[in-house]
Amino acid sequence: MKNRSFSFVDEWISRLDNGLKTLTHGAHNSPRAFNEPDNSLAEDKAHTAGLMRINHTGEVCAQALYQGQALTAKQAHTREEMRQAADEEIDHLVWCETRLKELNSQPSLLNPAFYCLSFSVGAIAGAISDEVSLGFVAETENQVCKHLEKHLHEIPASDEKTHAILNQMLKDEAKHAHAATLAGGVNLPRPVKFGMKLMSKVMTTTTYRI
Repeated sequence: MKNRSFSFVDEWISRLDNGLKTLTHGAHNSPRAFNEPDNSLAEDKAHTAGLMRINHTGEVCAQALYQGQALTAKQAHTREEMRQAADEEIDHLVWCETRLKELNSQPSLLNPAFYCLSFSVGAIAGAISDEVSLGFVAETENQVCKHLEKHLHEIPASDEKTHAILNQMLKDEAKHAHAATLAGGVNLPRPVKFGMKLMSKVMTTTTYRI
């Protein structure tokens, strides 16, 4: 099965399947779990839930970005790199969704819109070149790491479970950024990075509450 050649239609069907699963609650499972106690206080839950909703949407965007890049990547090894990264990011998606349920909250209603936008950006980046596509991965993951570090400072230290989840996500995201750079990702121009930060600002502001 590994050597099977997929048509462009097959690839689109695969991308559509991933999108539907990403946007459907409970469609994925993770072999990695967290056994830390849930010590979150009632007065902190709303803020923590808002931050975890942001992180969940970030993972939805990551799935879309990788799927879009895999669709238009030039080299087979780059497509495989994107698919592998997307598979590893599924854990993060599940962790955030599970934590939201534990906090009596839910994912953002804006996820479908952000998925479509991120998929388009990924497909365009992949169509330009594999090096630009990998550069997008590295820059995206670096920006995600900064968000996670900020959230770790905002969430009370007593909330051991959320801290454990975010710390593991931070390690994984840093690894993905480093791998993308080693694989040939280019350093993106400042205007592109600024545009990515602006898009991220819109996402974090809206999904905190919606």
